[in-house]
Amino acid sequence: MSSAMKTCSAMRVQTATPSAATKVRSINGTPLLSVGRKVAAPRRLSLDSRRRAVQVSASITVFGGSGGTGSEVIYQALAQGESVVTLARDPAKVVIPPGSGGDDAGKPFNNDKLTILKGDVTNPADVAKVVTADTTGVVISLGGKTKDVGPTMLTDGTSNVIAAMNEQGVKRVACVTSIGAGDSKDQAPFFFKVLMFTVMKSIFNDKNNQEALFMNGPGKDLDYTIVRPGGLGTGPATGEINVIDGEAGNIERADVATFCLGAIQDESFPYLKQTPCISSVEGTSWVKDRGDKSMFEA
Repeated sequence: MSSAMKTCSAMRVQTATPSAATKVRSINGTPLLSVGRKVAAPRRLSLDSRRRAVQVSASITVFGGSGGTGSEVIYQALAQGESVVTLARDPAKVVIPPGSGGDDAGKPFNNDKLTILKGDVTNPADVAKVVTADTTGVVISLGGKTKDVGPTMLTDGTSNVIAAMNEQGVKRVACVTSIGAGDSKDQAPFFFKVLMFTVMKSIFNDKNNQEALFMNGPGKDLDYTIVRPGGLGTGPATGEINVIDGEAGNIERADVATFCLGAIQDESFPYLKQTPCISSVEGTSWVKDRGDKSMFEA
């Protein structure tokens, strides 16, 4: 783990209960939770301006920040000094991840560069509040059980994100789907294929439709990377991120997050407008660049 990430994980963490350090306010009826800082009182709005969304600016926007991979993206982006905003139906569930967080896993974030907005990705007005002209990159890492989120949440939510990005002129986006989605079905292990065509059939229909939004839909002109990870783990980052052509192995969520950040930050990221399957075994190694461009090792 880098020294920056060790520093982040060792931060004093406070509960999400409203206090001097963590305030919950309502702006035009939308609860806003800003971690580690006070939220300025909203300015008075005219009747016309109230119809427009109040926007929260940050360099990186994360959808799915309460999930295992999304929380890793948040953690690592904050460790880099990025400002981050995430939209969550339940802000209290956006917590430090186990892979990078170590002993602080499960505790609330305490960083004044993180803003958590209560909202729903399937609501276009909520999405518009967190994608602004200041956004330099977006990570979509949505998930959840179909019975809880509905059979089209991934497609509907991602459609809203794409619309907001097009409206604001934001180009870079990494969208996490899964091995087995789209044309990668033959890369899934046999036991996983069985699940894909039975109990997980509905969610894979949604994932396939989600990917199509970028490949031949309204997101086709964005600088997208559709990330298809293998079996996901919750351990610390291994630093082994391989783009594979064959059957997928396992990969830690922390490594997936690193790859996603590369996709939206690295100027010469080589998988733009592609659908890389990533694993921590075999394949072509990808290493996050600390300079001006991406580096690769055979």
